[in-house]
Amino acid sequence: MELQGKKVAIPVESLFNTFEFWYPYYRLKEAGAEVIVVGSGSAETYTGKPGTEVKVDFSIEQVSAAEFDGLVIPAGYAPDMMRRYPNMVHLVKDLIEGGKVVAAICHAGWMLASAEILAGKTVTSFFAIKDDLVHAGAQWVDQEVVVDGNLITSRTPDDLPAFMRAVIAAMKWLFALGHGQFLRFANSIP
Repeated sequence: MELQGKKVAIPVESLFNTFEFWYPYYRLKEAGAEVIVVGSGSAETYTGKPGTEVKVDFSIEQVSAAEFDGLVIPAGYAPDMMRRYPNMVHLVKDLIEGGKVVAAICHAGWMLASAEILAGKTVTSFFAIKDDLVHAGAQWVDQEVVVDGNLITSRTPDDLPAFMRAVIAAMKWLFALGHGQFLRFANSIP
């Protein structure tokens, strides 16, 4: 229960990838985190692909970055829908700037690009959005997981085990060191 007492948001919108939502959701719960599903406000329940549904705990207007210790963004085509809501984008930006862990897998890099937080960062993603991330200022690499400071990225559902190991490890370090020291430590990792 290494994340006991910690609160992690998972934003959601229509056409989320089922594996990229549920695997982190249950892995974080298993680690002891309180997991909060945050919707854009367009619905109370969202349908993923291939048709599973998830009910949100709160809409984006009901939460703020200050109440979370981290964020895991699932993909599918949901990130393209999420980034149409400025408050969803601001949540990502505020968490990164607050030194908290932000993790994005597959097409979730679209949210990072829209949040304008990629300049000088090394990231990975599903290969089809590589150009989007590069144009947003990132250095893109083809690796199963990339940790750059408090930003963690991964490519596809096949990378979920490595992705979630990195997310949980980063959150453990964050809580052990505190936000300021964690950010200095994480930024020193080559």
